[in-house]
Amino acid sequence: MAEVLVVVEAGVKKVTLEMLTVARALGTPSAVVFGEADTAKLAEYGAEKIYVAAGADVEDYLVAPKATVVASLVKQVQPAAVLLGATQEGKEIAGRLAVKLDNGLLTDAVAVDADGTATQGIFAGSAVVKSKVTKGLPIITIRPNSTTPEAAPAAGTVEQLTVAVDDADKLTKVVERVAEKKGSRPELTEASIVVSGGRGVGSGDNFKLVEELADLLGGAVGASRAAVDSGFYPHQFQVGQTGKTVSPQLYVALGISGAIQHRAGMQTSKTIVAVNKDAEAPIFELADYGVVGDLFKVVPQAAEEIRKRK
Repeated sequence: MAEVLVVVEAGVKKVTLEMLTVARALGTPSAVVFGEADTAKLAEYGAEKIYVAAGADVEDYLVAPKATVVASLVKQVQPAAVLLGATQEGKEIAGRLAVKLDNGLLTDAVAVDADGTATQGIFAGSAVVKSKVTKGLPIITIRPNSTTPEAAPAAGTVEQLTVAVDDADKLTKVVERVAEKKGSRPELTEASIVVSGGRGVGSGDNFKLVEELADLLGGAVGASRAAVDSGFYPHQFQVGQTGKTVSPQLYVALGISGAIQHRAGMQTSKTIVAVNKDAEAPIFELADYGVVGDLFKVVPQAAEEIRKRK
């Protein structure tokens, strides 16, 4: 079977493992790594080959050199498809790659068929379309949390790539990297439990209630667009069509009405629990369990019961 190139961003995130899983339907997965990565994890999830591009020409600049490296590799191995994460960096690499190869591009796919046809959710997930490139090979960005990663151990043979980029790829240099401080909570898109607050939380100070429940459950904190726009919580925690897509085992929505914009980012959660004082809130149409009540009374009671069981 032909190779399917899976472009890996910094580290090996959940979306990387999802892409390796999706790639098996198209051919034999091969990972493309820039710098260092957990090669054992990549092999565990099906990477038969692991192409490594390292050095200052790649690591000291933004995405342009990475797109050049992938384009060169595509011409060399003639893969069946190229998969990238539908992240900020993944989408930019994909766009540049499509231009370099004069190729079609599909974005935000939630599934891919064996013939390269991508399934995409549009209009905030209210409609589903199937698309296929009409020129070149399938270059597809995969929406995070759209597939359950499945291990399929493979050889994971590492092959070093010769990096050859020109001056046009070096117009934007990275002058400093600052590691973001991480707390004890899991990353939002990686978490198996997410507790989100909406406009109904009322204020930034009241989000302590959301954080407390999340910490008791060992989960991550999320927020609706309304809460973020109101300044209750930082934008990087927004769940929704214009925020992050999550698909945890448990999603708790506190004071969230359930607008379609928000539902697009969490509707694939395995179990959804909603607390809202409005019995007609759209979130209850999606929820597996709903509590009609004041979250400022319901959440403390729930927190107390959780403490008793710890």
